[in-house]
Amino acid sequence: MKTMNLLLSGVGGQGVILASTILSRVALLQGLDIKQSEVHGMSQRGGSVVSHVRIGQKVHSPLVALGGCDILMGFEPLEALRFAHWVRPGGVILYNTDRVNPSTVAAGLAEYPEDVEDRLKGYPADLVRVEAGRLAEEAGNRRAANVVLVGAASRFFDFPESVWLQAVEQSVPAKVVDVNRKAFALGRAAGA
Repeated sequence: MKTMNLLLSGVGGQGVILASTILSRVALLQGLDIKQSEVHGMSQRGGSVVSHVRIGQKVHSPLVALGGCDILMGFEPLEALRFAHWVRPGGVILYNTDRVNPSTVAAGLAEYPEDVEDRLKGYPADLVRVEAGRLAEEAGNRRAANVVLVGAASRFFDFPESVWLQAVEQSVPAKVVDVNRKAFALGRAAGA
């Protein structure tokens, strides 16, 4: 397997770190090497959070190189746009359509760009739009939108679905396993 480079970008409270943990567990269950690194923005809910995940036979560095990202998982459209230039030509930009206003927009100091999705189309990558919030609600809890995105991303790996579900079960509290299994399945179907 060639090394897969993923970049996960979102806002604090969206579950970026949990999603990268699930991806890491899947790799470990498949007997692969994994390197993961996170950058936390503001230490409160709403700050930018970025996670680098690299999966392969032997991975030497935890950081994805600029222009070398195979899959960008944007947990919010503007966060996807912010890191779209990291994606290699022919890579994948998989993003949640649910908008989260940055603090500057919430404070009235800036406006949320209305052309984010059009600007994403300008990158030489495949776009995968996922209504993660709606699908998570369908699964039983809107907070499972991160697992919906993991399900959508799972389509780009040759790992058995049972391994993905095992990683989800090992990563979430027991009381929300069923909701997250449903969220994963809905995301996997949406990513097809």
